Amino acid sequence: MAEIINLRNARKQKARAEKASQAEQNRVTFGRTKAEKQLSAAEKALAEKRVDGHKRDQDE
Repeated sequence: MAEIINLRNARKQKARAEKASQAEQNRVTFGRTKAEKQLSAAEKALAEKRVDGHKRDQDE
């Protein structure tokens, strides 16, 4: 025989699981410290500066 389940509880469990996965994804995306954010911004600025330094000047 099949196991009888309460559909309302099943929907609630599914919603909780989806919320938990979304929360995990947000922790990965936004859960960085201020120092980590500043470090990545500094690295990005340095990389852009290096690229700009290697560009040729266009004489017109």
